[in-house]
Amino acid sequence: MAITKVWIEEGCTACGLCEEICPEVFKLDDEASVIEGVDYSNYEEQIKEAAESCPVEVIKYE
Repeated sequence: MAITKVWIEEGCTACGLCEEICPEVFKLDDEASVIEGVDYSNYEEQIKEAAESCPVEVIKYE
């Protein structure tokens, strides 16, 4: 099933790993955020890798 929603819960440490793995979906300012309007289905593997690699496990998707 395609990923249709990506979000970051409270607790981001701004390590930058998600942006490094998938800059098309994640951007880092003071803390990480999800870029709106992206077709997440094009980046499913990278989104999953970013979520699994997140040291504080705050990246979520469905």
